[in-house]
Amino acid sequence: MKRLAAILITATLGTLISSPALSNTLGTWKQLPVTPTTRTENSAVLLNGKFYVLGGFTPKGVTKQVDVWNPILNNWSLALPLPHALHHTTASVVNGKLYVIGGFESSSWKPINTTYEYDPDLHTWKNKTPMPTARGAHAAAVINGKIHLVGGAHRKLFNLVNTDAHEVYDPATDSWETLSPLPTARDHLTATVANGKLFAIGGRIDVNYHNNLNTNESYDPKTKKWIQHAPLPTARSGVTSQFLNGWIHVFGGESGEGTFVENEGYNPETNEWKTFQPMPRGLHGLDSVLYKNKIHLLNGGPNPGGGGSNHHSAFSNNAEAE
Repeated sequence: MKRLAAILITATLGTLISSPALSNTLGTWKQLPVTPTTRTENSAVLLNGKFYVLGGFTPKGVTKQVDVWNPILNNWSLALPLPHALHHTTASVVNGKLYVIGGFESSSWKPINTTYEYDPDLHTWKNKTPMPTARGAHAAAVINGKIHLVGGAHRKLFNLVNTDAHEVYDPATDSWETLSPLPTARDHLTATVANGKLFAIGGRIDVNYHNNLNTNESYDPKTKKWIQHAPLPTARSGVTSQFLNGWIHVFGGESGEGTFVENEGYNPETNEWKTFQPMPRGLHGLDSVLYKNKIHLLNGGPNPGGGGSNHHSAFSNNAEAE
């Protein structure tokens, strides 16, 4: 695991910038039209060829605003706002509809269990069956038309503590199922599907970014079992990830000393990690969208514990990695 001593600190942004060997830097970045709303701890998805960016913290507080980017027309517009202002929630798409599940309500950081369904044709939000465990800062991934929700933080007395909950929502039946718990309970993790398996990577203990993890665990829906894999080279939380050309890319994150520019890729076939071209700037609480063989990063905070940005960039790994 890398040590922070190998990282340069940019004080003006509170950003941790690593300097990997040039021979190991793969891929290219492109800056794109910024988002209309400065935010962090937001969610983002691709729905009917458009990017939806939802919720999060803004300079004016927690928002219910939903921004929509049309990559063909290269313009931003507004969709119907979320039913409630949320942060640290999840957004997933199944069969042309958008599902926003869990998160924290307002600035009180109250974990919720709501399940909202958005129909882009009718422009309506509907309440669906609530998630069994109220939680936020969890992660979501879709496998075979079902949404897996793993980890996060829930309320225990007056404190936010980790949950190992692994609960699956089936939009077709509007029902929930509880599956094998996440082996390492954590929050601010990321979840990605690769080769039919769910990979849960990174995170932190009890919402404390001074206690980051490098955990890399996968769940196989066929065997219904979790297994451990080679750890994330840089322990971090508040990250996002996408699977592209055989690699699970894990971007950004934060610690007590700053935010990360790391772009580290995991190959599920070889159980190996590789360093890719770093992000243009360190960010945490960002989200990502996979679109036309590129990974788009949206928003995120440049400083630990808060802030926000209107950042929008796209990464291509060029399928160069062996």
